Amino acid sequence: MKIALIGVGQAGGKVADAILEYEAASRADFVTDAVAINSATADLLGLTQIPVDNRVLIGQSRVKGHGCGADNELGVTVAQEDIDEIRGAINDLPIHEVDAFFVVAGLGGGTGSGAAPVIARELSRLYTEPTYGLGVLPGSDEGGIYTLNAARSFQTFVREVDNLLVFDNDTWRRAGESLHGGYAAINQEIARRLGVLLTAGEVSNAPVPESVVDASEIINTLAGGGVTTIGYANSELERASRGLFGRREAAPDATDVVNRITTTVRRATLGNLTLPANVQSTERALVVVSGPPKYLNRKGIEEARRWLEEETGTMEVRGGDYPIPESNYVAALVVFAGVTDVPRIKELQQIGRETQQNLEARAAERPEALRDLVWGDEGGLDPLF
Repeated sequence: MKIALIGVGQAGGKVADAILEYEAASRADFVTDAVAINSATADLLGLTQIPVDNRVLIGQSRVKGHGCGADNELGVTVAQEDIDEIRGAINDLPIHEVDAFFVVAGLGGGTGSGAAPVIARELSRLYTEPTYGLGVLPGSDEGGIYTLNAARSFQTFVREVDNLLVFDNDTWRRAGESLHGGYAAINQEIARRLGVLLTAGEVSNAPVPESVVDASEIINTLAGGGVTTIGYANSELERASRGLFGRREAAPDATDVVNRITTTVRRATLGNLTLPANVQSTERALVVVSGPPKYLNRKGIEEARRWLEEETGTMEVRGGDYPIPESNYVAALVVFAGVTDVPRIKELQQIGRETQQNLEARAAERPEALRDLVWGDEGGLDPLF
């Protein structure tokens, strides 16, 4: 599946950079081109993978290249005012080669959370290809204003895209981890999961998958809108000696192959999802199993699909394999699209509402408090003029 990648804001640009790094390291080819859009000059200069000519600075007349300062209403404004410049950068992409657009943004800041929905709406208006969002939720320890931004951006972003893939920082940040190291690891995990999904249909070289997961399978899984979460797990293979005279090791037992596939799919489903959710609320699902060809078989994929149908309660479960001859792992990636039972989103919205009410209450009190500070309880002094 070929995508046009658009990173918006600081986090969005860094995630887009990480996706391009993954693509280069895995020698895949799923990003036709990438654009970074930001209101902060320093953030654009810090990117390493997106070409300089594809970095768009917006909002110069308002914020002078210093960013939106966690004000996502300002992020909306600068994107709307500079939409012609954004549209021009996207029009320069090889659209005829693109199966879908991916708009990537952190939802807690100013530029990304505000501008990403504006850009997604413009893409949906201009092009027939689907527009997907990839939104990163801030950690609950990052502060109320970032949670409020994320809550407001989420409900806007999900409405403007064909599907919103969500990654929750709370699930992935480890205790004691440095800010830089933690976010870098999270960005790499996002890149790996998206990369595995989008490269699964590459069949230009042998061996050819028994069941190909191509662009139409992904698009049909993500059809219908809503929120998507992605699970991933792998199982390391034991390295066997080649034996006397370099003879190849024996083929693995067929039953062991099936059991390994189904176990790995279960771990991907019940382990760390990008966004914790009750998978029984899934509308559509897709599973991709990768690894050396002799560790993949049709029966294992079918067993995994049947288990997913039972676990999710939906009959709309697609699946396939992706042979990687040199791999030392059997890996499973599972996409759960249209999930509706997501406690983290409910918590986010609740905290966002409380933060907004608190800000409104303090704003109402401020004029009276300022009057008391300036004039005092005993009456005012005469002003100079």
